[in-house]
Amino acid sequence: MKESTEIQTFNHLFTNYKGRFTHFARTYVDDEMTAEDIAVESLMYYWENRKTLDDHSNILAYILTVVKHKCLDHLRRMRTREDFVEYLQEYETRRLNLRIATLEACNPERIFSDELQSLVDKALASLPEQTRDVFIRSRYNNQSHKEIAEALGISTKTVEFHITKALKVLRVALKDYLPVFLYLLMK
Repeated sequence: MKESTEIQTFNHLFTNYKGRFTHFARTYVDDEMTAEDIAVESLMYYWENRKTLDDHSNILAYILTVVKHKCLDHLRRMRTREDFVEYLQEYETRRLNLRIATLEACNPERIFSDELQSLVDKALASLPEQTRDVFIRSRYNNQSHKEIAEALGISTKTVEFHITKALKVLRVALKDYLPVFLYLLMK
C-alpha cells in the first residue's frame, strides 16, 4: 500500500510539475529536449534522495534548485565547448596567418639562385684545378681566351678545351636548370 502511495505521489509531481520545470530550464538552456531531460533528471534526483531530506523541506523549491544546478552544469559545459572551439579557430587562424606570412616572404628567385649557386659550386669543385681556374676567369672574371692563355701560360685552344670540359660537367649538374645553363653558354 505504501509503495502505491509513493508511486501516486511521484506521478502527481511528474504530471503537475514536469512542464513547469521544463519551461524554467528551457529559458536558460534554450533547447526543448535538453530542458525536458534536465526536468526529468531533476525529478528523478529528488525521488532518489527524498528520504534524506527534512520532513519540512519545500519539495518544489528543492527540485527547482536541482533544475537550476543542472542548467548551470549544462551551460558551463557549453561554454567550455565553445571556448575550446574558439581556441581551435584561433589556432587555425594563427596557422593560416603563419602560412600566408611565410608564403609572402618566400622569394622564389632567391631560393632558385641559392640552390643553383650551390649546384654550380659543387660542379666547379669537382673539376680539375686548371679547368676550374680557366672557367672562373672566363665566366666570372670576364677575361678573354687570350688573356687567360697569357696569364696561365697555355694556348687559347687549351683554354677552349677547359671551358668546354667545364660546361659539359655543368650541363649534367644543371640539367634541371636548362635556361640558366643556356645563359652560361651564351656568355
